[in-house]
Formats: sequence, structure tokens, C-alpha cells
Amino acid sequence: MQYDFLKQFPKRMKHVGMYALLIQNSMQKQIWKQYGLINLDEQLNMIFSVMLYIMEQSLKEEVCTIDDISTYIDDINVNYLGKNMSYEDCRNLGDFIINVVLCNEGKEMYFDCFDYENKAYKNENIRYVANKIVYLDSDMKRTSYYLTDDGYNLLLSTLEIENNMKLTIHEMIFKMQLEKQSYDKALDEIKNVFNQLRIQLQKIQEAMLRIRRNALRYSVADYESIQLENMETIEDTKKRFQGYRENVCQRMKELEEQNINVDKLSAEEEENLNNLRQIESYLNRSIEQHQKILNSHFDLKTLYEKELKLLAQMSRIQRFSLRTELYDKLLENPESIENLDYFFRPLLHQDIDKIYNLNKALELQRPIRKKQEDEEEETLDFDEGQWQEELERKQKEKLLKYEKSLEYIMTLVSENNSLTLKELESRIGDDEDAKAVCIPSIDIFKEIMVELIKSKEIKIDELKKERSEFIVETSNEFQLQEMILQIIDNNKKFRDVKVIRVRKIAGAQPVAFGKVMDDNGNEKTIRCSDVEIIFE
Repeated sequence: MQYDFLKQFPKRMKHVGMYALLIQNSMQKQIWKQYGLINLDEQLNMIFSVMLYIMEQSLKEEVCTIDDISTYIDDINVNYLGKNMSYEDCRNLGDFIINVVLCNEGKEMYFDCFDYENKAYKNENIRYVANKIVYLDSDMKRTSYYLTDDGYNLLLSTLEIENNMKLTIHEMIFKMQLEKQSYDKALDEIKNVFNQLRIQLQKIQEAMLRIRRNALRYSVADYESIQLENMETIEDTKKRFQGYRENVCQRMKELEEQNINVDKLSAEEEENLNNLRQIESYLNRSIEQHQKILNSHFDLKTLYEKELKLLAQMSRIQRFSLRTELYDKLLENPESIENLDYFFRPLLHQDIDKIYNLNKALELQRPIRKKQEDEEEETLDFDEGQWQEELERKQKEKLLKYEKSLEYIMTLVSENNSLTLKELESRIGDDEDAKAVCIPSIDIFKEIMVELIKSKEIKIDELKKERSEFIVETSNEFQLQEMILQIIDNNKKFRDVKVIRVRKIAGAQPVAFGKVMDDNGNEKTIRCSDVEIIFE
């Protein structure tokens, strides 16, 4: 099965169905309002109160008739609830809870639970209470109610196991299943153990968040409770889990050696080996959670002490009015403004959060070259409009150089429908005018070639269709595809071009363009891989 966690899904859903059917039988029943139980909260509290009474009578093996239930409801109403109900009302309410809510008027109750192993729904029967005939004094025949297994499971899941005992119980069951070599059940239990550890870690994290928000709203009782749970969780847990892991690894080794040296494992043994591997994985993760809980335990203690100290310090803070203690006195004596630093200096004496980020220390440091961009983007306070116009004029001149360079290259390609950079270098030669048009600067030529290589294939018809379907804002930045369409529209000799392909020529010698000017006016040489541009 691909999703092993769905193996016990019907069992899990039956437990959900117990709650669902209980709520279904009680909701939308108008009889509740006759007894002042209007909200669903009140109704469910009453239902479970009655079920707990039936459970206590069942455990003591005493009779539990409708009269006993009616007396019980009347007693808790008088002493606790205070609803306007007579004894007869309590009897009718008890009869309603037993016969309608818990017994569904005598009709069988089912809940469909999907079984992923068999790919079908499994009809699970649910019964909360059953009854038997008993004889009281004077041979009086009466009906006595008791809880079924479903009823016990429902109630026992609500409270009977304390939080600090759940981890111990699941661990005991896991150890027992491991000794019995019931590895599938042991896997379920170690998952429960891991979940309990995760829950405990989340409780610590939530407690720390509450303390950071407001330590006064986190009581000492809550702090003591979670600290005791932490101590019970981390006490010898790591050592025991390491022992379990060694045991599991030994059994895995035996099965693997048997599979290699003796004979092939059966299907059952293969499943056991797979379960053991998953158990080992969960044991490793449980040990990691244990370490996190241990660390968080001390972090919580440190945080709580720090926050309480800060709260204690707040009581010694002296508060005063800025208007009367500062502003008015400055107006009375303006010369005292020279000593204003004595007033503000204490406000600046605070601890600075210093965090050493190891990732930043190991990160590759690259030079930041933004000086030129910062100079271009600097906004001058005087004649800002003229400066913006000058900036736009320079950008347009730069775009015009891009366009002339690209158009020159496309013109050479159109002569034979293909052109390599080696051929381009030989065509330019020592012609300074051609070189100035084709390579106005190193950055412009490099950007054009990089964009062409990245594009690989440019379909002109698709670009035109896209342009017709979408409204594209004009940009002052170089856009290769947009500029190609502009050149094709303005020059008839490119009208027949449908596709532009660009590919690197494998094994070719690098091409060098000498005496090329950079942006600072210095002569340099460009070396690049040979590339072929093809028109189709």
C-alpha cells in the first residue's frame, strides 16, 4: 500500500462516527428547549453527564434504571444547573437521552468508514448503551442500562488518560509489541509516541509565544505544569529510545543477512523488514524531538525569568508629563535647551540585539556596483523636470545604439540567411565606422548577443500575434524581441523572415573583436564563443 498511514483508517473513522451520530441524534430536536437546554454546548454536556453516570454504575456492577437516571439528573440540576425542571421533567429528559439520543429509538446505527486497503466503504455498527432485565425488590422487573464497548471507548478517550501518562502508555505498548514481533502494531505505537513528543514541543513553543506577548497572562500554575510535563518527557527517554533503536537495527540486520545469504524472504518477512525500517526512522525522529524539547525546556525557563524581571523593573519606572516637565520648563528657560542631551541620553541606552549569522559568513561575497546607477537615479532638488528630460534623452540615445547594432547584424545575416561571429569579425575588419555601429560599446554588444543566445529560437508570427492580443507598455529598457519586431516593421527586406535561430558552434575557436571602446572610453578586446545566426 502506498500510503501506509491509511491502513487503520476505518478504525479511526469509527471513533469519529461515535461523535457524529451522537450529535446527529440530538441536533434539531425541539424537546431540549422545553427544559431550558437551548445551546448545543448545554445539550452535549448533559448527554455526557448521563453517560458518565451510566459508566460509573456499570463499573460498580450496580443497577441503572430510568428512575436512577431521573434522580441523578434532578440532583445535578438542583445543585449545579439551576434549570426550571420538575422531577417529572427530569424523568422525561432522561428517557429522551436514553431512547432517542443514545439508542436511536431502537434502530441500529451505522457509520460508513472508507477502507483504503479494500477500496470500499465499510459499514461500522455503533452502540453506546445496552440494556438487560433485572429484578428488584418484590420481584419487580425493570430495565437496567449499561455501556457497551463503543460507549466505554468514547468516554475513555475524553479524559481518562492524563497527558503526562499518554507517552508512557504508548511507549509501554510499543515495547510490548516489539517483543511480540508484531511490527505493524509497533509501528503504529511509535507513531503515537512521536506525535506526543511533537505535541509537547508545540506546547512549549506556544507557551513561549504567550510569555513574549504578555508574561502576566501566563500563570505560574501553567508554567509549573508544562515544566513538570517536560521533565517527565525527557527523563531517560533518549537512553531508552537509543536502546530500542539498537534492538530494531539488530533485527533488521538479521533479516537482511537472511535475504542475502540464506534464501529469499517471504512476503510476511518483507513486510516486517519494511516496518522495522520505518520504526527505525521514527525512533531517530523521536530522539531529535527529544533533543529539541530538552533545549526548549531551558529556553522557556530563561525566557520566563527574563520577562518577569522586566515586569518587576517596570514598577520602578518614574513617569512624568512631557508638557509640564519638559516643554513648559524649556519655554520658561530657553537656555536650558543646551543641556537637553541629559534628558534624552537615558532613552538611548538600550541593549542592541546582536545576532551572528553563520550563513552570511559563509556566503559568497560579490562586489556591489551601484555607484553609476545611484548617480543616474539621484534626484536633484533644482530644476527636476529638466533633469528628467535629460535622463530620458540619454536613454533614448542608448536604445538607438542598440537598434542600429541589431539592425546591422540582421542585415549581414539576411545576405546569406546565416552569419557566424567569425564572419562578422572578418566583415568588420578595420572599418572603424562599421565597428562603431555594430559594437558601439562592449556592454551593448554583449547584451545583444547574450539575449540572442538565451532566446535560441524566435518565431516572428507568434510575437506579432502576442503583440496584437496584449497591450504592452513602452519601456525605456532594451527588449530584444520588441526591438526585432520594430526593425522588421521598419525595413521591408526583413518581411519574409519567419524564424530566427541562434546556436553555439561546438569546437570552434573563440572570436576576438579588437580595439572596442567601453563606457569609460578605454580600448579593450572582446573574446567570445562562435555563434551562428540563421534566418528562416
